[in-house]
Amino acid sequence: MLKIAIAGSTGRMGLALLQGIAEDPELILHAALDRQGSSAIGRDAGELFGIPNGVKVTADLAALNGADVLVDFTRPEASMAYLAACRKAGVALVIGTTGFSVEQKQAITAAAQDIAIVFAPNMSVGVNLLINLVQSAAKVLNEGYDIEIIEAHHRHKVDAPSGTALRLGEAAAAALGRDLSKCAVYGREGVTGERDANTIGFATVRGGDVVGDHTVLFAGIGERIELTHKASSRATFALGALRAGKFLADKKSGLFDMQDVLDLR
Repeated sequence: MLKIAIAGSTGRMGLALLQGIAEDPELILHAALDRQGSSAIGRDAGELFGIPNGVKVTADLAALNGADVLVDFTRPEASMAYLAACRKAGVALVIGTTGFSVEQKQAITAAAQDIAIVFAPNMSVGVNLLINLVQSAAKVLNEGYDIEIIEAHHRHKVDAPSGTALRLGEAAAAALGRDLSKCAVYGREGVTGERDANTIGFATVRGGDVVGDHTVLFAGIGERIELTHKASSRATFALGALRAGKFLADKKSGLFDMQDVLDLR
């Protein structure tokens, strides 16, 4: 069985991952990691969702020793510490964290020379299919259509736009031969003038317990094409991340994303 460690095991995604591992006969929980000072330290990780499993929640990174894969949905700063620990221990890594700086992304790329990493802003199978559909649509709707990306998440999400929205923007821009960093518009207010046809706009909604909604709108004259994905449960991200972990089982090093995992390239 594949031995999985979870970072941020007491968070919303951590609990979904714990349950996903418990329900998959091909996986076993090797370590449940959390931040130093967490009230869950020392507790049985399985108790957090009602099925004790004998693995204690810990902040000690030495718990990674012997694991096959670490799955990380935390914060960029914590992810950098987990990245270094996995590189040292020779443990493969699935990164679902978003909000990384350019320098932090470079560190992930460098670490992939030594360990195998799946790095993706969204682990959902449906979202990664959406990325492909957006690329195909952008190639066809390459003239006379304005592209806007609308995303909504729960009130606790700290980064905006979401990593998934940015990835969708990158997919559309690449299909059109554009550089998203130069054509993205992240906010509009006041007298902005007419829309530049070469831009890709982003709109962000935060509220309630929205798990994650993403829509890519292609607005032309007389018609609109909308490609939408709505997540109603974090289980979809957990199952995708665990699928990514299985993908890494026979990989020694390299940087991959969910397009590789799902063979969508």
